[in-house]
Amino acid sequence: MLKGKNIILGITGSIAAYKAAILVRSLVKEGADVKVIMTPLAKEFISPLTLATLCKNPILVDFFNPENGDWNSHVDLGLWADLYLIAPASANTMGKMAHGIADNLLLTTYLSAKCPVMIAPAMDLDMYQHPATLKNIEILKSYGNTIVEATSGELASGLIGKGRMEEPEVITEKIKLFFAQQEGEKKKLSNKKILITAGPTYEQIDPVRFIGNNSTGKMGFAIAEELAERGAIVDMVCGPTAEKASHKNIIVHNVVSANDMLHKSLELFDSSDVSIMAAAVADFTPVNKDQQKVKRGKENLTIELKPTADIAKTLGQSKRDNQIMVGFALETQNEEFNAKDKLTRKNLDFIVLNSLNDKGAGFGYDTNKITIIDNQNNIQKFELKTKREVAGDIADKILTYFED
Repeated sequence: MLKGKNIILGITGSIAAYKAAILVRSLVKEGADVKVIMTPLAKEFISPLTLATLCKNPILVDFFNPENGDWNSHVDLGLWADLYLIAPASANTMGKMAHGIADNLLLTTYLSAKCPVMIAPAMDLDMYQHPATLKNIEILKSYGNTIVEATSGELASGLIGKGRMEEPEVITEKIKLFFAQQEGEKKKLSNKKILITAGPTYEQIDPVRFIGNNSTGKMGFAIAEELAERGAIVDMVCGPTAEKASHKNIIVHNVVSANDMLHKSLELFDSSDVSIMAAAVADFTPVNKDQQKVKRGKENLTIELKPTADIAKTLGQSKRDNQIMVGFALETQNEEFNAKDKLTRKNLDFIVLNSLNDKGAGFGYDTNKITIIDNQNNIQKFELKTKREVAGDIADKILTYFED
């Protein structure tokens, strides 16, 4: 069931660390390639030699090997893994994870990981019930991590209550189910063609000056990567941005102006199953564009502007019944009203609303806070998340249109 899956197992300083040996054996038996990272304190509870024998990989504890200087790259580890499982996860480690502290290899790898993260807490009853621990668990959930709830029973202290790490066999089954669901989602979008517009557009005033905006394209690229990982073929029509696509299923079509973006989008639209209008298209363009640089003068300069083409509305007018169309609304006032108006006017299936009034949302941030409104007036509000996690929420909504 887990053949070909790369799993990092992070082990922290907890008496439940003895269960890690059984967990490694179970994962390897299912066909997974397992690498183990231990905190220094975890070595006091279980031998690295035992774990190395079971997983058939060197055990990683320090940032480098003091004997030969070999570097254990947390970045490479984070890219290698399909899943990062931290079991047992102590209260101390979860607190550090929740607040971005990176003082050992296990934590730096967590902060670098591009893969899903699963956390199996283990601690004494009073520690588990402490408000700080409960809050940290909620924070970790809000980051998109999966929590494998601790179970109740007799604890190392002799107390009876919640705090026991879930049994290795149960965790293995949860991991198998996780990958099965992931594969199921990929099948739903397999070979679906998706058009995404992203980034700003630049409207030239003269050869060196333009009208633009602060869009970086981060949200559009996050959506593209998420959908490509779920099996879709993605065409990105992208304005000027420093963002790069890494997935083989993403084809980037670079454009500059709103008119360029319109023509390329029209070219790709008919063959698309889903179109996502995530670009921050300039609303106006100069009526006359100077062919030479406009020199500074003593008088004020007046530039006459005209509206650019409404790309979403143009595509929406020719949308087929079997096509899904998604829009974005970045608002500063009357947010929900304006988003619903845009949803109707542009013939969208749903719209993603975010507000510049929300801290950490909008242009340039790595986070976003969204509300999804569909044309059935269903409204989903989400907390502040990373843009990749937001992309996951948007992808989940798209999947509902392909359910049997």
